[in-house]
Amino acid sequence: MDQLFRVGIIGAGHIAALMAETVHRMPDAHLYAIASRNLEKARAFQDKWGVEKAYGSYEELIQDPDVDLIYVATPHSHHYEQVRLCLLHDKAVLCEKTFTANKVQAEELMALARERKVFLGEAIWTRYMPFSKEIVRMVHSGELIGRPYMLTANLGYPIEDKERIRKPELCGGALLDLGVYPINLAFMIFGNAPERILSCCSKNELGVDLQNSMTFIYPGGEMAVMQTTARCVNDRMGVVSGDKGYLVIDNINNPQTVTVYDASHQQTGVYTCPPQITGYEYEVRAAIEAIRKGMIEPEDMPHAETLHIMELLDGLRREWGVTYPADRL
Repeated sequence: MDQLFRVGIIGAGHIAALMAETVHRMPDAHLYAIASRNLEKARAFQDKWGVEKAYGSYEELIQDPDVDLIYVATPHSHHYEQVRLCLLHDKAVLCEKTFTANKVQAEELMALARERKVFLGEAIWTRYMPFSKEIVRMVHSGELIGRPYMLTANLGYPIEDKERIRKPELCGGALLDLGVYPINLAFMIFGNAPERILSCCSKNELGVDLQNSMTFIYPGGEMAVMQTTARCVNDRMGVVSGDKGYLVIDNINNPQTVTVYDASHQQTGVYTCPPQITGYEYEVRAAIEAIRKGMIEPEDMPHAETLHIMELLDGLRREWGVTYPADRL
C-alpha cells in the first residue's frame, strides 16, 4: 500500500476548514500541518481538526521536509508569492481558485514548476468532480437533449461586505470569486475558444465588480449566458438546452441533481451525484495521482486550461476597468 500523502494547508479560513474536513476523512491522505500568520489561530484549527502540526508562519510549513502536498487557501492576491515559495522549496502545490491575480503571474509559476519539475495544480473543484464529467457526457450523448446549443448559468451569494470581496488589493470582486464557476462550466461543455464575448458589470466604490453578466458565442452558434453576483442570493442553477430537450443542474457550484426534460417539458429522468465527502476530495486525489506518476499538472485541469481562464478573466477586467495592484496588464 502506498504511503499516506501528508497534506499541509496554508491559510486557516473557511475554505481551509472544508479542506481539513475532507482530508481528515480521506483514507489515502493525512492531515499533517496547518499554517496561519497567527499561531493561536493555527493551534485552534489544529485542535478542531486533529492536525498533526501547527505553524505561526507560512514559511515554516513550506520548509517542513515531511510535507508532501501543500494546499493554498489564502486570498487570490497572495497566491503568487506563496505558490512561488512552495515551488522554490520543491513542494507540490494545489492552489485554490482563482489561480493568480492575472495570467502573467500564472505563466511565471507554471514556468517555475516546469523548471523544477514540481507538481502545480489549480483547485477548481468542479473540474475534478466525477458527476461534473458525467454531466458533460450526458449533454453530448445525443440521447437526452439532442444537440446542445445554449447554456444559462447563475451563481450568487450576499458576500459583498467580506474583505476579500470588497478590496482590489485582495483581488476582490464577483468575477474571480464566483464567475470562474459558470465560466469553467461553459468551457467544459462548449470548449475554451468562444469567438465573441459580450459582458457588463456593476462595481462598488473601490472599483471591483459586484455583479456581472457574460455571454460567450461560439463558432458553431452555441451560446453560454452567465450571471454572477456578490450582492444577493440566486438560484445557482444551470440549464443546458438542446434541440430535443434540456437538463437542469441544481447547483453549478457542486451539482447534486440533474433533471432532464424533453421538448414538451415532460420530465424524462433524474440523475443524482454519488455520495461524496465534501467534493474537495477529487482534486486532492487527482493531485496525489499526478504526483505519483511524476506529472507536474493535473489531467483534469492542465496548465493550458488554467491559462485560458486567466486570459479570459484579464480581458473581462480590462473591459470593465477593474484593476488590482498586482496587475501588469
